[in-house]
Amino acid sequence: MPDLPASHRLRTGRYAEPNRIYLLTTNTLDREPIFANFALGRLVVHQFRRAQDLGLAKSLAWVVMPDHFHWLVELENCSLRKLMRQTKSLITREVNVSSSRGGPLWQQGYHDRALRREEDLVKLARYVVANPLRAGLVEKLGDYPLWDAIWV
Repeated sequence: MPDLPASHRLRTGRYAEPNRIYLLTTNTLDREPIFANFALGRLVVHQFRRAQDLGLAKSLAWVVMPDHFHWLVELENCSLRKLMRQTKSLITREVNVSSSRGGPLWQQGYHDRALRREEDLVKLARYVVANPLRAGLVEKLGDYPLWDAIWV
């Protein structure tokens, strides 16, 4: 395989299947902790809800960390590429306007993992939303404001 940049290697073999469940992760540029600011983190949440309202993907669980997010979705009426491109673009626009900053917000690409049907979704959702605990940001999950899961 040719030596491709990481963002291109992430796309190798990527196939998006409607009604399939995916765990999506993306990082801010240079892992800058933009979303340590609660108001800016809420802009990410707004775009997750917008994607669901538009019927692009059903949000099953998510957490917005200071420098990345994890989003467990059931893909509906779009491709992974479209979902992530649109979501990241709209978050960037809103964050830049709200914080008077400019330029790119995200690292190129994203990581996706298609889940097998037999995987325990509730267990994976718990893993996703417990990210702030593992990172030492809070002592109790309820103390972290930027997460949700349909099972709680």
